[in-house]
Amino acid sequence: MEIVKVNFEYSDDVTVINREQFDVHMRLYEGYIKKINEIDALLQADTGIDEANSTYSEFRGIKRGEVFALNGVILHELYFENIGSLNNTPNEQVRRMLSRDYGSFDNWMAQFVATAKSSRGWAILCYDPRSDSFRNDSLDAHDYGNMSMSIPLLVLDMYEHAYFLQYADDKVEYINRFMENIDWQVVGERMELLQ
Repeated sequence: MEIVKVNFEYSDDVTVINREQFDVHMRLYEGYIKKINEIDALLQADTGIDEANSTYSEFRGIKRGEVFALNGVILHELYFENIGSLNNTPNEQVRRMLSRDYGSFDNWMAQFVATAKSSRGWAILCYDPRSDSFRNDSLDAHDYGNMSMSIPLLVLDMYEHAYFLQYADDKVEYINRFMENIDWQVVGERMELLQ
């Protein structure tokens, strides 16, 4: 098993990040792919399995790294898929689905922006099947904060690497530009899978 890079191309439609920021971000994404493949090779070789221990062991480190690296790959892919398009207006079904749990689309948006402002790693609109509701999830790291069984629908990278070259410490401007740059067709297609 080998995880391969998804080929994301920079486009002038991607106005939330410039070319330099995009290229740096892609190198980071490629690094996560390299690491998950290294980790998978260690797991295939049963590295450290006999000494596995919950306090400290090589196997524990490999398993912790597995979740971090694989989520780093998956979340970046979802992020790059849902930005940069001329489809930056949500359709009526998306608006209705989010309004169901937030009272209105504008209320959802205000809460998502607040979630992004308070996040150190990721802001994610997800669907929680347990409560049959849409939730704005805040992750401090790839492997810290995920709601079990939740399905990511819209993903915003809030790590400083995602915006600092272009926006410096103006996190809010990055968030605002992201909100203008959402590919709502992609989000809508992800929501359709819930039905």
